[in-house]
Amino acid sequence: MPSILVKNLSKTYFIQKFVPPPVRIYRKIRGIKPKLQGIPALKKISFEVNKGEIFGIIGPDGAGKTTLFRILTTLLLPDESSSSSQSDHLSQTTIQIENYDLLADFQQIRSIAGYMPGKFSLYMDLTVEENLTFFATLFNTTIEENYHLIKDIYQQIEPFKDRKAGALSGGMKQKLALSCALIHKPKVLFLDEPTTGVDPVSRKEFWEMLFRLKKQEITILVSTPYMDEASLCDRIALINNGEFLDIDTPQNIIAKFSDSLYSVEGDNMYKLLLNLRKNPMVKTCFAFGDTLHVTLIDEMMRQLDDEMIKNCLLEDDYKNVVVKKIKPNIEDCYMNLTNKLMNNEQ
Repeated sequence: MPSILVKNLSKTYFIQKFVPPPVRIYRKIRGIKPKLQGIPALKKISFEVNKGEIFGIIGPDGAGKTTLFRILTTLLLPDESSSSSQSDHLSQTTIQIENYDLLADFQQIRSIAGYMPGKFSLYMDLTVEENLTFFATLFNTTIEENYHLIKDIYQQIEPFKDRKAGALSGGMKQKLALSCALIHKPKVLFLDEPTTGVDPVSRKEFWEMLFRLKKQEITILVSTPYMDEASLCDRIALINNGEFLDIDTPQNIIAKFSDSLYSVEGDNMYKLLLNLRKNPMVKTCFAFGDTLHVTLIDEMMRQLDDEMIKNCLLEDDYKNVVVKKIKPNIEDCYMNLTNKLMNNEQ
């Protein structure tokens, strides 16, 4: 059995449509209930995470990552399954954590799961040691009993154990939060954007900690908006607007990128971006830092060298333009899949 099993998970938020204040007051006096608008956050997503695997949920802000994590950690209820007949059994929602059902066994799930939310949520006015002691007490354990689990992490902040959590740096806060999530010896660890806002050195150290936790057979589900962190996971799911675009190893997802990819850079990058997107030979053109990543529609053009492609694409008098063929990365694959999804919807 997989450590995490999710089938047909959906979640819709209902918000009140905006109405002018006079209309709102009139409806309230009349006892007319406000009309609610459904905003889908997750749309029938399914995936499995194996025991001892680092599984990454990769996507931008607003894609549905936090909603997914809050459901899997029993803090939020999923939408009720609409299927009731035997023939619709395959479309029913199933969520299991370590073979425990999310709804029926939520107390057991809470005892075996560690959760580190994206926003630092420990007690700012308590010290490092007081925060850790508090979370250990909640699970009827002590720091001494499970110190071996957090030793590599906690040793880095132990010299500051008497400092209040609110006075810690971003990287130290993340290490404290991870220690609190591990102190009860969880079987599954949920990390929602753990490295957001953290400096590059702390990000590297954090992932080194995750690799050590993986060796202890702890299943890790981690979300991140950083595409470069995708290559550090065993498998990843690319998510956009509540839907999974693809699930595979980072290497396999990159291998599926079938188009030839070119990097274009020059003096007037914004004008270059606009003109390339209007070019009928260009399939996609996205800005990547100080360069543009371009794919072409015409298969024959892909056989040309970089200089010939440059001459075909750039009719205007651009200066210092460099075109070269490059290998795609996870971000290129994500943009490519998102573009295909948008075209299909249209």
